Amino acid sequence: MRLLQPDPAAALLGLRAMKTVASAAGPMSPVRRTLLDAARRVILRVDADIDALAPITPPEFAAGFTSPELRQQFTTGMLVMALSDGVPPREMVAEVEAFAKAIGVSTPALTDLRLLAEGYMTIFKIDFLRRSQIADIMKNQLEQKGPLGLAKAVLTMRGVMEDPALAARYRAWNDLPEGTLGRSLVEFYARNGFSLPGERKGFPEAGLYHDLCHVLGGYGTDAEGEVQVAAFTAGFKKERPLFIMLFAVLIFSTGINMRPSNEDFTTVGVLGKPDMAERMFAAIERGNHVNRDLSDKWDYWAMAALPLDEVRKRLNVIPAG
Repeated sequence: MRLLQPDPAAALLGLRAMKTVASAAGPMSPVRRTLLDAARRVILRVDADIDALAPITPPEFAAGFTSPELRQQFTTGMLVMALSDGVPPREMVAEVEAFAKAIGVSTPALTDLRLLAEGYMTIFKIDFLRRSQIADIMKNQLEQKGPLGLAKAVLTMRGVMEDPALAARYRAWNDLPEGTLGRSLVEFYARNGFSLPGERKGFPEAGLYHDLCHVLGGYGTDAEGEVQVAAFTAGFKKERPLFIMLFAVLIFSTGINMRPSNEDFTTVGVLGKPDMAERMFAAIERGNHVNRDLSDKWDYWAMAALPLDEVRKRLNVIPAG
């Protein structure tokens, strides 16, 4: 997922379209206004008074865009806008659909947005998750560990069983020198009270890249940190990066728990917090620089004993800010 800067004329059309979506069901909420202003300053870079912007029709909007990449980017922006402050009303979803249709963009995320707005929560979750990073993790776990390994990983994650031998392999990272990738990860787990792979409620190994991204990026585990990790991951993920971005937005700005585990911590409107949208955009840009898709069977064991700074250098994880 890359963030492209359109020319000034197209940027202004896009800003008007985003405002039209945000205002579809009435006055724009403070969260959506904050997000829109951040997009104006950081991505679109246009000097415009948001309150004075006139609405725009889908045909007017479509006339200013020929780039498929920009069309996809604005559709993504509208999806995030719709989900940024609780479950979106149907009128807002209809506007997103109309703009996407006008520019010829079709994505399953639009279908899922409609299912959510109409209250089909179970169908929405099933359809979304089968396209998300959760499905990718389970697929990779199956390919790497076989059917039995996948079953054990799922049961361990649910707290039904444990795998002492696997957990011992990761606990051994405590013996690595301080400042190494592996030692930093187990210390991250200890600070946050998380379970190691193999321990009850520990995450499958194929999904460990998520926690390693916390360590590599220096992101926290609060709502703001989780959104940034998702954005960072979307920056380097090759397959369906939109879904990992929306996964975090749904949990922390829409207030819908999408996790496959028993954890149920959600928030509403995190993207309206000061500088949060800017940090999300920065994390996407930072992820763009990473030189491989860490979510796709990355062999982190080969780097576990290396100093964290050396791992960042090899993966091209640039300093924050």
